[in-house]
Amino acid sequence: MTTAVEQEYKQVQADLKEVNANLKAYAEQAQKDMKANAQLSAETKAKVDEFLVKQGELAARLQAAEQHIVKLDGGGGAARGPKSMGETFVEAEGFAPFAAKYAGSGKGSFSASVQAAITSVPGSAGDFIEPTRVGLIQPVQQRLFIRDLLSWGRTTSNSIEYVRETGFANNADVVSENPANPKPESDITFEPDSAPVVTIAHWVRASRQVLSDVAMLASYIDGRLRYGLKLKEEQQLLKGSGVGLNINGIYTQASAYANPGVVVQAETGIDRLRIALLQVTLAEYEADGIVLSPIDWAAIELTKTLDNAYLFATPRGLATPGLWGRPVVATKSMDASEFLVGSFQQGAQGWDREDVTVTASTEDRDNFVKNMVTILCEERVGLTVYRPESFVKGDFDGLVVS
Repeated sequence: MTTAVEQEYKQVQADLKEVNANLKAYAEQAQKDMKANAQLSAETKAKVDEFLVKQGELAARLQAAEQHIVKLDGGGGAARGPKSMGETFVEAEGFAPFAAKYAGSGKGSFSASVQAAITSVPGSAGDFIEPTRVGLIQPVQQRLFIRDLLSWGRTTSNSIEYVRETGFANNADVVSENPANPKPESDITFEPDSAPVVTIAHWVRASRQVLSDVAMLASYIDGRLRYGLKLKEEQQLLKGSGVGLNINGIYTQASAYANPGVVVQAETGIDRLRIALLQVTLAEYEADGIVLSPIDWAAIELTKTLDNAYLFATPRGLATPGLWGRPVVATKSMDASEFLVGSFQQGAQGWDREDVTVTASTEDRDNFVKNMVTILCEERVGLTVYRPESFVKGDFDGLVVS
């Protein structure tokens, strides 16, 4: 049914067409006046001015009517979506008389140009296509990962052969210029070992049209896939079981916490972390990182003095997480009440076989005929732990964390 707005729209179109025709006629008359008299006649000038004003008013009314038609459907206030191909066809000029003529009998043909559009139906991404919206906000500050604590190398193999240090007897001593006995001998023992290079991967499927029309969505999917890969990599580097396709993680190989004899009054979790750092030092290494669960790190950050001032953090600042002069990685890969400290730079090393890559393919399964695309994100990494004694794992059971 034709609405009042649509009727006005058609009338304004007709009026504007008439005004434009009159303007054209008077423009031709103005050219004749200029050739004959070198100036416009008063009547022609007045008419031209009159039609120009009317043209401006009609153009404004036409624009307002167009906007109103786009926003409203039948004047009811509901948002109007694009017309389907069927609606466009039956509303095409000439279809009504054709249908009336051949509805009963007879043969004839009718053609009209129609176009399909990506709609904003529920469950579709069509409503993202019109404007560029910033609706997916990425975090300003990214946390540290286990990867950030380690030193990394590159490999071209599917496994890494290496030697693990199992003991170090340091017998270095002062000797005379011409010693009567042989100089002291120290002893370092090793054992051969190997570490697999594992593949970490995941994928999603998406509409090819949506990814083409919404560039922001494509980049967001790319970023989320990479972030998800980092999370799984961290879980493997930390707690991989070493069984089957899994990495043998640092926590899995680390030495158990054992107080070397330090007496601590009213011991807290922070005290225990300091003793664990000492345990690494006594193993001839220097700890350069601490790994905690986000729950335990939050409890430490909330530690206050007797006058309720924060001891380790300031809510107004963006301080880098750290404790006892070492960076802290707070990760959900670590269970609550557990901790790991160690010499990440010297005691272990990560290996990149293939960097994180994102691949899009239309040739997966029936993607081609369904206009879908499979987006795959994967990497190949390995880990070698050279000295398990350079890492100490433990828990806060029975202690106050802060």
